[in-house]
Amino acid sequence: MIQLTEELEKARKAASLSQEALATQAGLSRMTVQRIESGQIDPRLSTLLEMARVLGLELMTVPAALRPQLEDFVRSGGRLLGQPAGAGAPPSIAQSLADEGR
Repeated sequence: MIQLTEELEKARKAASLSQEALATQAGLSRMTVQRIESGQIDPRLSTLLEMARVLGLELMTVPAALRPQLEDFVRSGGRLLGQPAGAGAPPSIAQSLADEGR
């Protein structure tokens, strides 16, 4: 749970939202957001889902066995799983789609 709340806090800061602004938009108190971010309380899933919604995020579950590959995929910027790294690597899926749209 800690990783999830840390990610929500990072997303809040990246969106330049104060705890108060997030709380207001999510229907929570600022103190609740502060306690969630500091790990002082164990929030309900519905609360985390609402915070994520306000931040433009969607929570998803991933089988534990696939987590390393998913994290690699995200870190790579969306390149195909198993593709070689380096200058000779094919472009990412996102880049290919962007190029097609030109």
